[in-house]
Amino acid sequence: MAEPRIRLGMVGGGEGAFIGAVHRIAARLDDRYELVAGALSASPDKAIRSAAAIGLASDRSYPDFRTMAQAEGARTDGVEAVAIVTPNHMHAPVADAFLDAGVHVICDKPLTTTLEEARRLRDKARTSGLIFAVTYNYSGYPLVRHARSMVQGGELGAIRIVQVEYPQDWLADPLEAAGQKQADWRTDPARSGGGGCVGDIGTHAYQLAHFVTGMMPERILAEATIFVPGRRVDDNVQILLRYGNGARGALWASQVAPGNDNGLRLRIFGEKGGLDWRQEEPNLLAWSPLGDAPRSIRRGTTSMNAAGQRVNRIPPGHPEGYLEAFATIYTEVATAIVASRTASLADPWLTFPTIEDGFAGVAMVDAVLRSSAAGGVWMPVEL
Repeated sequence: MAEPRIRLGMVGGGEGAFIGAVHRIAARLDDRYELVAGALSASPDKAIRSAAAIGLASDRSYPDFRTMAQAEGARTDGVEAVAIVTPNHMHAPVADAFLDAGVHVICDKPLTTTLEEARRLRDKARTSGLIFAVTYNYSGYPLVRHARSMVQGGELGAIRIVQVEYPQDWLADPLEAAGQKQADWRTDPARSGGGGCVGDIGTHAYQLAHFVTGMMPERILAEATIFVPGRRVDDNVQILLRYGNGARGALWASQVAPGNDNGLRLRIFGEKGGLDWRQEEPNLLAWSPLGDAPRSIRRGTTSMNAAGQRVNRIPPGHPEGYLEAFATIYTEVATAIVASRTASLADPWLTFPTIEDGFAGVAMVDAVLRSSAAGGVWMPVEL
């Protein structure tokens, strides 16, 4: 008999929210979850209206997350996992409430708005025995998994250089001044945290580099810049990365770079060769072995290794993209939750971003802000 679907709840993601619909699609794509409850907005009226619009039962539609956590925790058929898709400042209080209710957590990034809060939440999650995932969804792409396996297998040799960038242009104008919802909260330090661009997309680039290389920088030197007059958080950040094994790296993230939509790109260079992957062309990985002709590895073909094939869904020529990568994270978490139901061992290949990755992202943002405020000096990153 197939395992029953995981009963999923959601906090945030109501009317006008982009990311809520993405999470709902990702959760359903591989048919592992059923959305049964939600507190979909900080506004009670909007929360109830949003729940009705997506077909949630009225008795499982809640005016706020605390009421939801208490009620669902008391039900024999209560939610097993909750997706937190709120603005950043609400991640920690919502996670706290559901951890206390014994519910697994799937949280959007960044984990929290301060390092102190991230440290406290990490410690709580560690001792809870519950699964705590953070949706760094770019680590779900098949060719990202392929690249990671190549690095782990020593095909690149010792890693020397890591270059990662994530440029966008959507905040090149002061959209927040016009009341655009996504711009409004992302440029408000009370809701986004002290880091703007660096927290919003810089953390994605940082996690991707770590996921593929397995390396975490020990020290960073950063300059966070506000280019749009009147903006209160950074919209461009440039970071140098210094790794313990002697490798060096650089990270650039920008939301004011005209001509760029979602230009996430990772390049890794080792003693034996280099890799180049671009999120906007995710079905292609460039591999350049030293002294040999560069070659292309295509998703879905026999050139892809077992790690990539494991999360591959459809044949070559049918592109897999953002939603499928997001769904991979949800499906990996589902596998872990099913294993936890019976205290059985999960698939050894199983991997997804956890509370540790969430903490690492916030620690990076904290180090960036300290380095930049000090005029661009090397700062340690808390591990």
